[in-house]
Order: sequence, then structure tokens, then C-alpha cells
Amino acid sequence: MAEIIDNLRVGARAPEIALKGVINGGELNDYRLADYRGRWIVLFFYPKDFSFVCPTEVKEFSQRWDEFDMIDATVMGISTDSIESHVNWVKDLGRIRYPLLSDADHSASKKYRTLLPDEGVSLRGTFIIDPLGVLRYALYHDNAVGRSVSETLRVLAALRTGEMCPAEWQPGEPTLGITGDID
Repeated sequence: MAEIIDNLRVGARAPEIALKGVINGGELNDYRLADYRGRWIVLFFYPKDFSFVCPTEVKEFSQRWDEFDMIDATVMGISTDSIESHVNWVKDLGRIRYPLLSDADHSASKKYRTLLPDEGVSLRGTFIIDPLGVLRYALYHDNAVGRSVSETLRVLAALRTGEMCPAEWQPGEPTLGITGDID
């Protein structure tokens, strides 16, 4: 059983995960965050493969994969579904350009505090981890609303500048300068 991390917070080491996943047309692999050290990592947790909102997010991240890859970012989708469910999803709905990880034992959902224990599924949660393994962004929201992949890319671009970025900042716009004391 996974421990709940009491110090899960932005600025702390991101909890390690090791899960089975499916990619492309159904290739199965083992995935660990530590294997991606040196790259930015975007983890997105979602409730279920075969639902109304989740497929729209899974497909959108896949369609935008090149944008993440161009900036050395790895995307991983995680749900509490079984690996078999992920394989069937890919078979029914199409190839995915990043891994869908199975958190059937709820270990990752507990570590990242997305698990809804009464329902046995995850909340929607988006996490950005820097190349050193530090959690730099965490967002949780209601399962009825799909996330914005554009906003995830915008926040990732802002974090990659290493500088302070104002509200509504967009890539290519001026920043507020080097990160320092936060006001």
C-alpha cells in the first residue's frame, strides 16, 4: 500500500511512481519518473478511460504531443483503470503518443492526493515536474470539467523561463525578470 506523502507541495521532490503503461497501438512498458530525469514531466491524472470527458483530454494531449516534445517535456496520463482497460481504449479510440499508466492499486493517486477513495477513481490533477525531479506546479479540479492543454503548455513554458511571469503571460512575451524573492 502506498503511503500518503505529507509534504506533497510545490518546491518539494515529486513522489516517485513506478507503473505499467500502454503507448502507441498497445505496446506495454514499465514507467518510472526517475527514468525521465533531465526532462520536464507533465503528469495528468484522470478518472476513467471510458467516460464522457476523459477521452477528450487524452486525445488532446496526444494531438499536442509535438508541442511538449519540442520543449523536452514528457507527458504521462494516469487513471485508476487497469492496464487492460488502457489497451482496450487505445484499440477502440486510437493511438496515443505518450503513455497511459495504470494506477489500479491507487499508489500514485494516493501519493499525489488525487484519489477519491469512496469512488475508487482519481480527481483531475495536473502536475509539472522539473528536470531535477522537483514538483513545480499542481492543479486539482472537479471531474466534470476537462482541463486546458493550452494552459498546461503555457504554464510549462513560463516555468521553463526560470523567470517571473505576469498574469496572462504568453510564450514570447517579456517576463518580469529573474526569479527571486516572491512578493
